[in-house]
Amino acid sequence: MIDTITRHAEHETHAVAALLVEGQSVWQDDLNRAQLINGALRRAIDEVGVRGLTSNPTIFARAISGGTAYDDQLAALLGAGASPAAAFEAVAVDDVRAACDLFRPLYDATLGGDGFVSVEVSPAAARDPEATREETRRLWAAVARPNVMIKIPGTAEATPVIAEMLAEGININITLLFSLASYERVALAYLAALERRLAAGQPIDRIASVASFFVSRVDTLVDTLLDEKITAASHDATKARLSALKGKAAIANAKLAYARFQEIFASARFAAPRAAGARVQRPLWASTSVKNPAYRDVRYVEALIGPHTVDTMPRATLEAFLDHGAVARTVDREIAEARRVVRDLAEIGIDLEIVAQNLEEEGIAIFTRSYDDVLRVIATGRDAAA
Repeated sequence: MIDTITRHAEHETHAVAALLVEGQSVWQDDLNRAQLINGALRRAIDEVGVRGLTSNPTIFARAISGGTAYDDQLAALLGAGASPAAAFEAVAVDDVRAACDLFRPLYDATLGGDGFVSVEVSPAAARDPEATREETRRLWAAVARPNVMIKIPGTAEATPVIAEMLAEGININITLLFSLASYERVALAYLAALERRLAAGQPIDRIASVASFFVSRVDTLVDTLLDEKITAASHDATKARLSALKGKAAIANAKLAYARFQEIFASARFAAPRAAGARVQRPLWASTSVKNPAYRDVRYVEALIGPHTVDTMPRATLEAFLDHGAVARTVDREIAEARRVVRDLAEIGIDLEIVAQNLEEEGIAIFTRSYDDVLRVIATGRDAAA
């Protein structure tokens, strides 16, 4: 599919370059060894303009179980006595390290502004601060590249660890953010880490963090709740009012998070870190692929374009955007309408904070299942070899 993306980039208006003009970096939400071997990732960087990469347990599970690229290394690791978990981490670290090396020229050219590759701690550690702390340090040391980001779920339990790891100089991608409250919590944790380093006389100009705010999953759940209410409604006017809210929650939620980002990083509290060379913690739009086929396939990308943002796109979404995406600054437009959508949802009994809590639990469960699945696949290969 990367080759298809490259052809779009060659023959059409270069939408990725246009996004960069608006202040948004495109990262690829996918990593597998085949892309590293066949040069597809390098072409995505050089020819398409991809400026970073994210991975997660689901992506690695799909890569390992969907081909043979990992078989020899896994067999060697398991034959040497590695556990399935240790073998999985070893192959993931090798892939992330290789991807970091491909992005390193961009990282150097932007003085640490872009060119990052993210790898996630075990989802089982999402609510275990000590396990999160230990895995973050281990992955950071194992990859040993300045442009790696360790992904930590932005749960309440993990937030103090996030601040601690940033203060130690580890780049953090804070993931599974669904609500304004969780976004604000991790943004303030970033500021606290910068302040801690400044107070200790440590540099902060290369500390990097993104806040990964999930988008389409919000609509998936809210639309389901709206459908239930539409079915139960007895009046056509009520049904019409409820139907008009479908597909509105996710974009409104993300735009309000961006508005809070603007407030936090324009505040007096950020003035001293900024003067010392600190970068803002960019909002990263995750889950921007469309789950509902009735919606335009690039709607979430088009609606959230603006300065100091990242959009991490699956390759299918990136291909679609290169083909027919429209580029304009949109993320800080129609904020009053976004607030109205949230207010209208609350009036009919849909609280986005409660929705976010449910989605956080669901996200942890999905990644945990993927992680467990890939360990079973690896263990099965070990047992078959034995």
